[in-house]
Amino acid sequence: MRAARLIKMVLLLQSRSSMTAGELARELEVSERTITRDAQALSEAGVPVYADRGRAGGYRLIGGYRTRLTGLARGEAEALFLSGVPGALREMGLEDAASAARLKVSAALLPSMGDASRTAAQRFHLDAPAWFRETGTPALLPAVAEAVWDDRRITARYRRVKGEEADVQRDLEPYGLVLKAGVWYVCARVPGPAPSFRVYRVDRFTAVEPAASGERFSRDEGFDLPGFWEERAEEFARSILRAEVVVRLSPEGVRRLAYAVDAVAAREALAGCGSPDAGGWVTVTLRVESQEVAHTQLTGLGAEAEVMSPGALRDRFAGDAGRLAALYR
Repeated sequence: MRAARLIKMVLLLQSRSSMTAGELARELEVSERTITRDAQALSEAGVPVYADRGRAGGYRLIGGYRTRLTGLARGEAEALFLSGVPGALREMGLEDAASAARLKVSAALLPSMGDASRTAAQRFHLDAPAWFRETGTPALLPAVAEAVWDDRRITARYRRVKGEEADVQRDLEPYGLVLKAGVWYVCARVPGPAPSFRVYRVDRFTAVEPAASGERFSRDEGFDLPGFWEERAEEFARSILRAEVVVRLSPEGVRRLAYAVDAVAAREALAGCGSPDAGGWVTVTLRVESQEVAHTQLTGLGAEAEVMSPGALRDRFAGDAGRLAALYR
């Protein structure tokens, strides 16, 4: 424990020109007296730690000393690639590993590049959850993440539908995690005579344990997580579009369609539309989840869209228009 702290103290001093005892104590979560003892121990071990006295004093390394103790552990290196997603790191239990990795990288940089981590953090940040949506961290996410990093088989119990009483149990080989609009999913292979890849919402897991065998699985090196997710996401989008509506769109309605409805449905509808009429309007057949969902989505297009069929949906928009006219009369 002390050895790790001493290494971290050297790395801190190596990445900064000088630090006070108070600053070191806060970073290392020890007392200033412990910092004094650690500095003396480092000096006795041949590390040139120098203490400046006075109000502006502090500890620094002299003579351009640089330690070679900057090798990244596997977990730290993996976490470093996610360091621009602090919330995701925290939820997966990797915040400490990422912090250690960033410190080691900072210590290994030339002095002229010492502010690289700070300037990058000031310029790029990913905020994954959608607006106006409260998202909670799934309690079992760290256990799933650990299995993903370690290629460990797990036995998971989950509910297929939220609120469902009966759990389903599966042995899974968790290949990767995806954070989509604040919701965590795990892409896993289900072992067996005909193994298949599936996607599970982590917040529906009710239990996650190491598989009875406790063994690691052999990862298919040809598996492409981004490609797999893109394919499955499109399949899912197509699977829920079970109804069709015919809509006339103004040029502005064409431009805004992909923002109002499912992007896949909008792309397919516009690809299959005919030539615009004299006013620039086009008629499209749009796949939707249901008439109820279509009503909500197309309302956002206002007067830039006219529903032609089904008749019940057109009548509903006509009723909306009448009520709006009465309100603003």
